[in-house]
Parts: sequence; C-alpha cells; structure tokens
Amino acid sequence: MKDLSRIALEVHASTTLQVDALYKKMKSEGIDVVGFAAGEPDFNTPSNIKEAAIKAINHNQTKYTPASGLLSLRQAVVNRLKADCNLDYTPEQIVVASGAKHNIYITLCSLINSGDEVILPAPYWVTYDEVIKMVGGIPVIINAKESDDFKINSKQLEANITDKTKLLILCNPSNPTGMLYSANELKALIDICIKHDLYIISDEIYYQFVYDNKKFTSVAALSEEAKERTIIINGVSKTYAMTGWRIGYSASNFTIAKTMGNYLSNSTSAPSTISQLAAEEALNGPQNSVYEMRDIFKERRDYIVNRINNIKDVSCSKPDGAFYVMLNIEKLIGRELGGRIINNSDDFAMAFLEKGLVATVSCIGFGCKDFIRLTYAASMEDIIKGMDRLEKFIGTKDK
Repeated sequence: MKDLSRIALEVHASTTLQVDALYKKMKSEGIDVVGFAAGEPDFNTPSNIKEAAIKAINHNQTKYTPASGLLSLRQAVVNRLKADCNLDYTPEQIVVASGAKHNIYITLCSLINSGDEVILPAPYWVTYDEVIKMVGGIPVIINAKESDDFKINSKQLEANITDKTKLLILCNPSNPTGMLYSANELKALIDICIKHDLYIISDEIYYQFVYDNKKFTSVAALSEEAKERTIIINGVSKTYAMTGWRIGYSASNFTIAKTMGNYLSNSTSAPSTISQLAAEEALNGPQNSVYEMRDIFKERRDYIVNRINNIKDVSCSKPDGAFYVMLNIEKLIGRELGGRIINNSDDFAMAFLEKGLVATVSCIGFGCKDFIRLTYAASMEDIIKGMDRLEKFIGTKDK
C-alpha cells in the first residue's frame, strides 16, 4: 500500500491525554492513584448551564447552525469580551468551534503557508508545536527561563524573527507555567510584532483564573493596531467546567474570521447545537461559579506550592494564574527512583505513576526537559495525598 501522509506520520499524540488515559485505566482497575495530569476543572458544570442544554433538547433545538456558530452565542461572546476585557467586537468577528484547540487549528490553517515560521515561547502547551507542523509551518522555539518567570522579552523575540516569520503564539496566563504577562510586558512584545508585521495568536483560555489581585490584560486591548493583528482564543471549557461540551471561540478581524468560517463550513461545520446553547447560558448567566472556582484554586495553589517548596531536592515557582505548577526536578536527574534511573522528566513521570501512584505530565513535550507539570484542579484531599506520596517517592524529609 502507498505511504500515509508524511505530515500526519510526524504528528505525536498529546502527552497530556496519554498520561490521563493511563491514569484512568489504573483507576478503573481499582488502583488508588492520584491524578495531577489532566488540565480540566474537577468541578461539575453549573446547574443553570446543564438545564439550558436539557431545555434545548426538549424544545427540539437540534438542527444545524451556521458554520461559525449561532448568532445568539456569538453575541454572548461579544458581550462577555466587552464586560471582562473592554473589547469591542461584532458577532461577524467571532468564530465558534469544537473547543479552543479546534479554534487554534483553524486559525493556523487560515494564516500559515508551507514554510512560514511561528515563534513559540517554551515551555509551551504541547499542542501548539504539533499543530504548527500539521499545517506546514515551522516552530521557532524561544526558551524562557524559570529565573525569568518562564516569560520571554522583546530582545529575545526580535532576535528570532526572520523574513519567514508570520506569527507569535502567546498563552496568557500560561499553560503549563501559570505565569502571567503584565500589560507592559505584553506591549513590549506586541510592539515588536507590529514593527515586523506579525500576527499574534493570544490564547486567553485561563483569563478568569488570575490570583493575588494581579490584572489580566488581553493583547487585543493594548491598541487598535494590536487588535487588528490578534486572534484571541478562548472558550467555556476551563471557566465554566465544560471541557466535555467542546465549545471554543475566537475573535479576530473580519477577514480572518470569514476565512476560518469557510474552513469550518467544509470540514466539521459548527459544534453541537445543544452545546452551543449551553455555552450561551454560561456566558450570559450568573458568573458566581467562576469566582467560587477561582477562590478554591487559589487556596489549592497556595497549599501545593508551600508543600513542594518544603520538600528537599524539588522546587517550584508560584504561578500567577491558571491551575498548574511546574515542579523543578533538576536535582533528581541521575538518581534512581522507583527502580528507574531518572535521566529526564519522562523517566520521572513514568516512575512516579508506576511506583508512586501519582499521575503527572512530563514537560519534555512542552519544550522543558527538567520539569513536571502538576495540576491543582484536583480535590484538596488528593493534593494532600499526592504531596505525601511525592515526599515518600523522592525519599526525603521536609527541609
């Protein structure tokens, strides 16, 4: 038989989903394993959102919608962007897709020609690197140091721009680091993008989860020029505990939005009508569940950061937002743990799952070999148990 697509064969499965699948398999077999791997809130979807979906079914709202999503949902996105980020869009600039990941893919399909370069700060969410390659682009990785709060600066950005550079991808607050770019830090980067006529994908899916009274600033809010070249990526998965409902959305200029809509009309079309109506209720309805989740995440963050930084030979920076912590395991490299020599974070993650019974995510797939990502989107009971197991697994006492 003839070969498969060379591009398709080079695409790797999501490491976060692989670990989560193994964790769930172990769980189903009755093994007492703690999960710190999957990036999804451990809360249930709020009742008013579920009721909206049930109402949609009972009222037979089960037909096709426009490829870019229901007009009423796109208007709800417009209203939410105005209320939360002081941004002005019209429904024609909004594209609804099957999750924010899908929006990123469709955005890159609309922007990238074969050989175009895309600047990607590391650590990065694993899907960015893969999807750039899926559409024929070339990832250009800029490594951000923990000592710089895992953030790049304008000098680093400019030094990596060539005549083939098309786009910068930013995730703010970041997955996997949880760090937040300030308005001034963003402006310095975006001024370089404007100078070199680059687009910006600004993944803002965690924008509601920012702690310690720090202020989130959307890239598109910096200036009209920034807004014109920015594609905001967002969705309801994290903010409203709706990961399985698969509704993401983007906001961009009219030309990009129309192009994305054309892609959708000839591929997946719009997401489930029922999910869209549930998302509409999420965006239009009471927001108190969001704030309650944020308060709980902050409490968990404070606990897990304190525990990690009181265990010998590991450490972490305190994240500004999202619900992830980057566990620094540099001092464990070369040590034998769980019957394995720890050469990198892949070894640690597998040994910790098999012997320590805790599922985490190796950051090799995130462009960062000596770190492990843990999520605190887990119950406090599991966080305490997981930290106890971490201490026992490493075989050290508290500092």
